[in-house]
Amino acid sequence: MEHIRNFCIIAHIDHGKSTLADRLIQHCGGVEERAFRDQILDSMDIERERGITIKSNTITLPYTAKNGKTYELNLIDTPGHVDFSHEVRRSLMSCEGALLLVDASQGVEAQTVANLYLALEYDLEIIPVINKVDLPSADPDRVREEIDSDLGLDPFAAVLCSAKTGLGVDDVLEAIVEHLPPPKGDANAPTQALVFDAQYDIYRGVVMLCRVKEGFLRKGQELLLMHTQKTYHIEELGLLRLQRMPQKELGPGSVGYVICGVKSVRDITIGDTLTLVDNPAPKPLPGYKEAKPVVFSSMYPMASDDYGDLVKALDKLALNDAALTYEKDSSAALGFGFRCGFLGLLHLEVVQERLEREYDLSLLLSAPSVSYKVNLKTGEQVEIDNPMYFPDPTEIESTEEPYIKASILIPERYIGAMMELCRERRGENTVFRYLTRERVDLTSEMPLAEVLFDFYDRLKTLTQGYGSFDYEITDYRISDLVKVDILVNGEPVDALSQLAHRDRARPRALHYCEKLAETIPKQQFKIAIQGVIGGKVIARSTINAFRKDVTAKCYGGDITRKRKLIEKQKEGKKRMKMVGAVEIPQTAFIAVLKSDSGK
Repeated sequence: MEHIRNFCIIAHIDHGKSTLADRLIQHCGGVEERAFRDQILDSMDIERERGITIKSNTITLPYTAKNGKTYELNLIDTPGHVDFSHEVRRSLMSCEGALLLVDASQGVEAQTVANLYLALEYDLEIIPVINKVDLPSADPDRVREEIDSDLGLDPFAAVLCSAKTGLGVDDVLEAIVEHLPPPKGDANAPTQALVFDAQYDIYRGVVMLCRVKEGFLRKGQELLLMHTQKTYHIEELGLLRLQRMPQKELGPGSVGYVICGVKSVRDITIGDTLTLVDNPAPKPLPGYKEAKPVVFSSMYPMASDDYGDLVKALDKLALNDAALTYEKDSSAALGFGFRCGFLGLLHLEVVQERLEREYDLSLLLSAPSVSYKVNLKTGEQVEIDNPMYFPDPTEIESTEEPYIKASILIPERYIGAMMELCRERRGENTVFRYLTRERVDLTSEMPLAEVLFDFYDRLKTLTQGYGSFDYEITDYRISDLVKVDILVNGEPVDALSQLAHRDRARPRALHYCEKLAETIPKQQFKIAIQGVIGGKVIARSTINAFRKDVTAKCYGGDITRKRKLIEKQKEGKKRMKMVGAVEIPQTAFIAVLKSDSGK
């Protein structure tokens, strides 16, 4: 165990985690030059295209230090985006140390601070690494000051490197060996191993990635999963290089994989504790938290014939993505679909894109919403994430919506714009404190629903790309929520119903009405598109009818003849409106839902 080091790389999004992981793998000879490619640990096409990490990735590297000893380095590359912080949390549980990457030109950002607090929660040893020192705009001295003032870490312990050019990678490896502690564990104690991730192999089933804390895991043993109380037989175990390397056993401190013939990721719980049936551990390992979805959206296939394919695709996707939740849903306008729960808007985008690419599906998503609590007059409390199930207003005592504590790091000159944005999004208790002479940490409590749509885009626009944002869900607070229905020719369209704060209901309803009026084709009669709360109309747009010029044959003559023909036409239009049904094309739904910018 003295020669094992378990560590992960944590940082704000786009600070060079995957690039540094690439350099470490190359330096330790973990991959042949001809087989190397950038972002080698990122397996999905979408990760490579967007340059983001979505799933944590693990690899074991052999490293011979300057003192002549050979060490086993277990590296976990983690995501940087706020939506995937549960992946980071699970990775931290299986490590003794972390490399905290800071961009030499951008400096300390919101997610850097959030990840540091996560690492301190698990009592990890932290090595600050200043990356991208080769950039012309790099200012390592300023970044050292920020590491001292914002993070409270030793600025002189920071290692300078450039993951892109390979400069300073030697120093990073030596710092890992010297400053990170080896794992602790008792080889004779009852076996305890933490399942921190899982992959799905179409031939072998679920491959559990685990960190052995106490005892040994050996091939052929009977395993017990302590949260689910299920038992399995170990078919294979070993270390993760770029390929799986089978071993006879995994001892305390080791990070590796275990294959037990589990058919679905749903059968195991990520964060569970593995122990042996014949000598079980007294209790599971602490620190496990379940990932809870915070954003909900309904997903429908464009063609109703594709429903069966969508069912299969979601089942397969859920094998790899344990955080995705879904249940059956239906809509009068859009047919059968699924109500899905996501960890955030980026998670929603990623799932949608994976379904469209990997399973060749065309999908339509309803406007994202959050989970609200409704207190009824009977004293009962219900949770609602779908506007369809919103109770009758006469039965409601009060409604509550989730609030977040938003932490925004910005240069000083953007304080005014950001205070205005927070006020616009119903921010409360907005305070700011100076971290350095020019950097400000602004915190605000605001409803999660206000952050859902374009808050991040607006933040980046207003701060010219310098602002960074992180949030944590705090609690539920009483709020004046209403259900906004959209009526087309007097008929409600259930797929466009939404829950909104009363102050924001009219702008949002007006936006929907205008977009529908632009995209629904004209009929032979006038169509009214209305946004309503209960029986009260709060917004309206009208699509005028096709009109035949019935007075064209009247040249000259009395005006009464023309009026008589127009009145006759009007009567016909009225009769037509009573029996006519408006078909809303799929393009109208797409236009409304895609262009919804959270107005």
